[in-house]
Amino acid sequence: MFSKINRCYIVAEIGGNFNNYDQAVSLINASQEAGVDCVKLQTFTAEHIVNKKAMFDMEITGKISQYEYFKKHEISKELFQQVVSYLESKAMDWFSTPSHQTDVDTLLSLNVKAIKIGADDANNLPFLKYVAQTKLPVVLSTGMCTFEEVKEAINTILQQGNEKIVIMHTVSGYPTYPEDVNLNILSTYKREFPEFLVGFSDHTLTPLASIAAAAMGADVIEKHFTLDKNAEGPDHIISSNPQEMKYIVDSIREIEKMKGSGIKKPFGPEVQNRVNNRKSVIAIKAIKKGDIVTRDHIDIKRPGYGIAPKYFDQVVGRRANRDLQPDDVLNWSDIS
Repeated sequence: MFSKINRCYIVAEIGGNFNNYDQAVSLINASQEAGVDCVKLQTFTAEHIVNKKAMFDMEITGKISQYEYFKKHEISKELFQQVVSYLESKAMDWFSTPSHQTDVDTLLSLNVKAIKIGADDANNLPFLKYVAQTKLPVVLSTGMCTFEEVKEAINTILQQGNEKIVIMHTVSGYPTYPEDVNLNILSTYKREFPEFLVGFSDHTLTPLASIAAAAMGADVIEKHFTLDKNAEGPDHIISSNPQEMKYIVDSIREIEKMKGSGIKKPFGPEVQNRVNNRKSVIAIKAIKKGDIVTRDHIDIKRPGYGIAPKYFDQVVGRRANRDLQPDDVLNWSDIS
């Protein structure tokens, strides 16, 4: 699922944005049409993710009970299995974010290919160990973490003999505003952890951050996905709609073309333009066969298929091998 290739892996996060099978199918179909590589789900029950005293107090939720929110948006195992079956019938990659060991077990029973660690569990070392022991790729959200906590999480996974880690830069702000995005952390992660893939999980309000992250070298982009940004629930407003997701995908694929090979050489029209638009040593006066070429006889002008400008001084003092007319492009066979 995740590999070191020169192509950004784009994930549409639909978990939390559907409550029934038809909604899930519509989201999956739209995400596939947008061109994403993968769909991400969420696997949780209110009983296992939160106690009844925990509260949300975010800009997009106000102060509400976390338990009541998760209870309202949890889905049954049966629905989850139906959604996974549909994804597989569409030949789409998928993975999920579990919130408890029992969720991991459910995912394993469905032959999940990777497991996401949510930002809320990045410092939950017992849970990290349990997930790492599956030997599946671990997609590690680093939202809310200090750098030391990121290293501790990575080391915990490695200690279980699992080196399949994708480090996701995330800002756990809903929404995340431009001044808080801190995309330069991608460069920090790539420098400090060169052996791992590095990605960006986007909670901003526009497509720009995802596109910029890909341009900065993110190996994985994850963006919440919805059919209606005004629907009930805190994830919809930070989600891309189908038009925005297609714009993200198309922009990233265009950027990948632009990045090229990193080898500096003439590309495309430059090959011909080197001939037409570079300059050569040119005769500006008539030079008779046998005459000695002086500086007054020559100049440097376009086109570029003659003697290169850097040899100008070496042309001076040579003898013309043929009659040369003004605007003749000099070649080495013309002088000796």
